[in-house]
Amino acid sequence: MTRKKKKSKPKRKPKKTRQPRRQEITLVELKAIIERSQSGPLSTEDREKLVGAVDTLAFITNELEAKGTSIKRLRQLIFGASTEKTSQVFGEAAGGGVDSGGDAASAAADGDTGDKPKEKKKRKGHGRNGASAYTGAERKKVPHAELKSGDHCPDCERGKVYEQQDPATLIRVMGMAPLSALVVELERFRCNLCGQVFTAEAPEGMGTDKYDETAASMIGLLKYGAGVPFNRLERLQSGLGIPLPASTQWDVVARAAGLLEPAYAELIRHAAQGKVLHNDDTTMKILELDKLRQQEAMSDEKPDERTGVFTSGIVSVSKGYRVALFFTGRQHAGENLEDVLAQRAEKLSAPIQMSDALSRNTSGEFKTIVANCIAHARRRFVDVAENFPDEVRHVLEELREVYENDAIARKQEMSPTARLRFHKDNSRPVMKRLKAWMEAQLEERKVEPNSGLGEAIGYMLNHWQKLTLFLRVVGAPLDNNLCERVLKKAILHRKNAYFYKTERGARVGDIFMSVIHTAELNGTKTFDYLVALQRHADVVAKSPDEWMPWNFTEALARLTSGADPPR
Repeated sequence: MTRKKKKSKPKRKPKKTRQPRRQEITLVELKAIIERSQSGPLSTEDREKLVGAVDTLAFITNELEAKGTSIKRLRQLIFGASTEKTSQVFGEAAGGGVDSGGDAASAAADGDTGDKPKEKKKRKGHGRNGASAYTGAERKKVPHAELKSGDHCPDCERGKVYEQQDPATLIRVMGMAPLSALVVELERFRCNLCGQVFTAEAPEGMGTDKYDETAASMIGLLKYGAGVPFNRLERLQSGLGIPLPASTQWDVVARAAGLLEPAYAELIRHAAQGKVLHNDDTTMKILELDKLRQQEAMSDEKPDERTGVFTSGIVSVSKGYRVALFFTGRQHAGENLEDVLAQRAEKLSAPIQMSDALSRNTSGEFKTIVANCIAHARRRFVDVAENFPDEVRHVLEELREVYENDAIARKQEMSPTARLRFHKDNSRPVMKRLKAWMEAQLEERKVEPNSGLGEAIGYMLNHWQKLTLFLRVVGAPLDNNLCERVLKKAILHRKNAYFYKTERGARVGDIFMSVIHTAELNGTKTFDYLVALQRHADVVAKSPDEWMPWNFTEALARLTSGADPPR
C-alpha cells in the first residue's frame, strides 16, 4: 500500500508594488496637512505629499509581508549594498574576472579575464608597511658605536668593512593627541619700590594667537575630512588633558575658512575649464532651513516650492589635475553646475558632463555633451538578480568585458584617442550584442515590460545613446563612480554629525571639503596644503592660481627663497 503524496502548494509570489517616489516631508508638515484637511479641501501640493507618505507606508508594508528575499531587498534599500560585484550578487566564491563594481584596473592588468580560476591575491592594504611608506615620520640616523668605513673586520681581522647603502631600519609608532599644546611660562620681576613689572620676551615664532594654523588644519581635517564631530573631538581632547570645547573648534574653523576662500574661488574657476565634469548630489540637512520651512508650513504663507536640501558634488577632470567641489543648499546639482560653467572661457568647446539620468543633474542652462552612468544602469539589474538570476548574470558578464577593456586602456596608459579606438574595436561589439539581446527580450515577450527586469532593460534602452557616449566621443568616461566617491565626504559628515546648524556652517563645510578632497585627488599632503594656505593668506589672495594643490610647493619654495614669481 502506497501513500499518495500530497501535492505541495505552489509558493505565492509576492505582489510587486511600485517603489514610491522620494518625497521630502517632515512629521510637523504631515500634521499641518491633516489640520488643514479639516477646514477645507487640500491643495495640489498637500495632496501630493499625503499620497507620497501613504505610498511609502504601503511599499514598506508589502516588502515586510513578502518576507525572505523582500526583507533582504528592503534592507538594501535602507542601508545600501556593501558591494555589487557579480560574485557577491550571486553568492559565489570570489574568483577571477573583473567587475564594474570592483577593481577593474588591477584585475585586467594582470590578465585575469575570468576564463579560468586564478589563485586569490592578497587584497591591497593588507600587508606590512615598509619604512618607505612612512613619509611623514621623523628620521634619525644612528652611527655604529665601534666601526666606520675602512676599519678592519673584527671577525676575520683581515678584510675591511664598508658602509652598506641599505641600513637596517626599526619603526616605532607612538600615540599622541590630535592637538597638542605648549604652555610657556614667562619669568616676571617686580620692583618693590615703583611697582614696575618686567616680563621675559616670548620665544621667537610664538605668535599672539592661541590657536595657530596647524590647529585649524587638524580640526578641519578631522571634522570635514574624517567625519569626526566637534563634540566627539572635544571628549577625546578632554581625556588627553588638552581641553578643546566644540564651540571653540567652530570658531577656529570658521576663521580658517575665510582664509581659504580665495583658493576655493580659484578651484571653481579651474573646474569650469575642465574637459570632463562629473556631477551628482545627496540629501543634506540644515537646521536653520528646516526651522524656516516648518514656520512656513504652520503659517498662512505659501511655502517655497523647493523644500529639500542637498549637497552637490562636482568633479572636474582636466589634463594634469582634478578638482572636487561641494555646494550645500536648495539648489540641485545641475543648477550648481550652471554656476560653475558660468566662469568657463568662451573659446573652449562644450565639456563632457557625466551624471545619472535624473533631470535635476541637467536642470541648469548650459551646454554640455551629456553622458550617462553605466554603473547606475547596471545597478538596476543587480536589484532584481534574485528574481531573474540567469538574465542578470548575462548582462553583468557582458558589461564586465567593457570594464576589462577600459582597465586595459588605463594599464597601458593609452591616449584618449587611442582609448576611443580601442573601445570601438573591442567594446562596441559587446554593447551591440547586449542591445540586441535586450530588445529581443521585450519584442519576443520573454520579459514582462512592467517587471523589475523589464524596467531595467527599458531604462538602459531609453538612455542608450548617452550610456554609450564612450564609444563615440574622445575622453568620455564609463560611469560616475568618481563623483560618487567624492560625495562620500558629505555622506560621512551627515552620518556622524547628522546636520549643519546654519547656512554659514554648510558654507564652511563646503570650503574645507573642496580643498581637502581636491588635494587628495592630486596626491598632495592635505595637512601641509591647509597650513600653507593659512600662513600665507595675504600672498594667496593676490595670486591664488599659484597656490593650487598641484603647484603650491613651487610657490612656497619661491616665497622661502625670496625669488620673484614667473612672469
